[in-house]
Amino acid sequence: MEFLQPPFMQRALLAAVLVGVIAPAVGIYLVQRRQALMGDGIGHIAMTGVGLGFLLSTSPVWMATAVAVVGSIVMELVRWYGRTRGDIALAMLFYGGMAGGVLLINLSDTGSNANLTSYLFGSLSTVSSEDITAICLLAAFVLLVTLGLRRQLFAVSQDEEFARVTGLPVRALNLLIAVTAAVTVTVAMRVVGLLLVSALMVVPVAAAQQISKSFKVTFVLSVVIGTAVTLAGTVTSYYQDVPPGATIVLLAIGVFVVLTLLATPVARRRARSSEASAECTLEGEASEVPAARHATNGVRV
Repeated sequence: MEFLQPPFMQRALLAAVLVGVIAPAVGIYLVQRRQALMGDGIGHIAMTGVGLGFLLSTSPVWMATAVAVVGSIVMELVRWYGRTRGDIALAMLFYGGMAGGVLLINLSDTGSNANLTSYLFGSLSTVSSEDITAICLLAAFVLLVTLGLRRQLFAVSQDEEFARVTGLPVRALNLLIAVTAAVTVTVAMRVVGLLLVSALMVVPVAAAQQISKSFKVTFVLSVVIGTAVTLAGTVTSYYQDVPPGATIVLLAIGVFVVLTLLATPVARRRARSSEASAECTLEGEASEVPAARHATNGVRV
């Protein structure tokens, strides 16, 4: 267990575990809502917060969280009211967020392109004790929301109209999902980076869906997969000196491919079994028709 000795690896592993748990926990709701790329958009906006943190000499994580939360709320408002030109408004928001972050971080005295790269693609070796404190607090908030309100969030993600009829505060819950996704992005940016965080929110969920049709089982499996790939990617980056964010995402995609290959024969067998059952049912119904006619003729005679 050599990799457990350095203090920076202890912090990196703790951050990786927390991100591996909360990213799929939020991502499952985004996948249900068909908003798989929402995390990518929030990541672009969070770059402005990172640059602002360096410019104001404050914590980039907390500043990125604040800006990402505001950006996620604006995204939801655009989704509600900007039906005709909403896609253009979102594109301007995303690209403006990325450009603002690059500009601000270069205007600051403490920021540089090296700092920018670590936030774009992740840098576990630079996770500080202050970062760990912020990550733990934000991860606790995400878990509290995704587990405590899982029934309400699932209902809104599945069918907004039905959730509205049942009396749920649909708009408030939609905003809560957006804010939780924003918090998750800022937590994960130190592990996989802002450009790759969306993959960690979506790919473990997609992999779990290959072998599970239940929401509860998919939730648990996606969290297990997320935790496993983040830990494996972190340890691999320590021994092989490879980028942790890219390694984690590629491992997640590898798990998705393996589970898809394993699930395909099972799905085919189920499909053939369903077809055979349907054919037997049709044959049985067809054989009952002549018998019924014969019985009717007998009565008439």
